[in-house]
Amino acid sequence: METISRSAPEKKPARRFKITSIEVLCAILLIAILGQSWLQQVFDVPALRTGSTVFVAVCVQALPFLVLGVLISGAIAAFVPARVLEKVLPRRAGAAVGVAGLAGVALPGCECASVPVARRLIGQGVAPAAALTFLLAAPAVNPVVLVATAVAFPANPEMVFARFAGSLATAMVMGWLWAKWGKLDWIAERALRRLPEVQRGSRWKTFAETARADLVEAGGFLVLGAMIAAAMNVLVPAKWFGVLGEQIVLGVLVMAVLAVVLALCSEADAFVAASLTAMPLLPKLVFLVVGPAIDVKLFALQTGTFGKSFALRFAPVTFVVALSCAVVSGVLILGGGA
Repeated sequence: METISRSAPEKKPARRFKITSIEVLCAILLIAILGQSWLQQVFDVPALRTGSTVFVAVCVQALPFLVLGVLISGAIAAFVPARVLEKVLPRRAGAAVGVAGLAGVALPGCECASVPVARRLIGQGVAPAAALTFLLAAPAVNPVVLVATAVAFPANPEMVFARFAGSLATAMVMGWLWAKWGKLDWIAERALRRLPEVQRGSRWKTFAETARADLVEAGGFLVLGAMIAAAMNVLVPAKWFGVLGEQIVLGVLVMAVLAVVLALCSEADAFVAASLTAMPLLPKLVFLVVGPAIDVKLFALQTGTFGKSFALRFAPVTFVVALSCAVVSGVLILGGGA
């Protein structure tokens, strides 16, 4: 009689529980609730109270604009095909730069989202000069950023116009410079390949994933920026900012470098700048124009998307152009911004 051997069923590997940021946040909130009275005693220090007030104020004011910005960014990635801009852009690179700059007003997005959008535009055949202009304009001159700036500077509405002029000038000047002297050899070959369009059935999934990813990334930079703003208000003596205010050239350079290092989201940076009450308006304007144009995270994104050869040329020139356009805009519109 033939026996049939049956192998034992394979055991499925046990699923390992992974700790994500959600679990960490819930644990922190639980500890804060249970130890509320103890925490109040420990942190009942005037400096810490001041810092926590600044931190909460910056986050609460900026968060609605950040959420709105990432929702719009996700909608653009999912529902606005790159060929739409391709059809409306003129064939001449110089004219296309102007149209692409103004398109940034109608198609808002944060800095992180503008890099892949520009990559998609180039992949769809749009002139690189126009795509790079849109890359710089979209996160800096869109309605969400301008309204956020108006809310952050209620007593200085001219800051909105100065930021718009300086940022739009930065984007268009960089586009024209690329149209005249830029070379395709500087852009990595992978960035020039044609990208597939988002499929109709997966658009809502693309929208949700893009918005979630942008919110997590930009939200992290917002919290970091709010913490640094709070620390600067507490740890840095007010007279230091007074010195920077008196030395306007030094103040402008420091705020420009600070914008590159902090790498804040454009929907939230106005509230961080406004929290530095001892600084004059002109250095704050430089901070708002330079940040969305070039910072450390943008340099990393541009390197990964367009290649090192592109980023090493594009980033330094963008910094100089943004700084110059901000100063010119500030002198003309703010009158020096004292």
